[in-house]
Amino acid sequence: MQGMSERQYAARVGLSRGAIQKAKAAGRLVLHEDGSIDAEASDALRAQATDPSKTSKTPAKERKLKPVPEAAVSAVGGTLREQGLAAPTTGGGTTFLQAKTANEVLKAQERRIRLQKLKGELVDRARAETLVFRLAREERDAWVNWPARVAALMAAELGADTAAMQKVLEAHVSAHLEELAQPRIVL
Repeated sequence: MQGMSERQYAARVGLSRGAIQKAKAAGRLVLHEDGSIDAEASDALRAQATDPSKTSKTPAKERKLKPVPEAAVSAVGGTLREQGLAAPTTGGGTTFLQAKTANEVLKAQERRIRLQKLKGELVDRARAETLVFRLAREERDAWVNWPARVAALMAAELGADTAAMQKVLEAHVSAHLEELAQPRIVL
């Protein structure tokens, strides 16, 4: 063999064997008569035809991967744990397979949510909160106004003073509404 094999030349220039095969098929490499690659002549030909701004000066084996932010790693771990799958240990890094699995899980969850929205099973949270707040306020206002409406009727039935009856009812309703307004933690 007069020159280099595809594998040898790929290792020399820091490209994959497939990239070398494509370059060979496209006529961007200089070949010896036996089909081996003339390295020096091919390097010169590639240098002429290649845009220097699109090349890396560092060989592929020496290039370092960019670090993945810890937030991304923890998000992958959280997604995997939610689905009952093995998650990476803290600081241990995430494998490509784990990240890909987490990505697929997230895409499936997103599709499920989108489908639920289309079916009308999900509602807008802000709209629901506004509606619940409005209904609760209407209920509270109805209770606040109730003593004034029924005090005269109750006083007539009991033979009591109307003003005193209204005052007692308002105090009890007000106390009850205050009690209901206190946050309750349910576990």
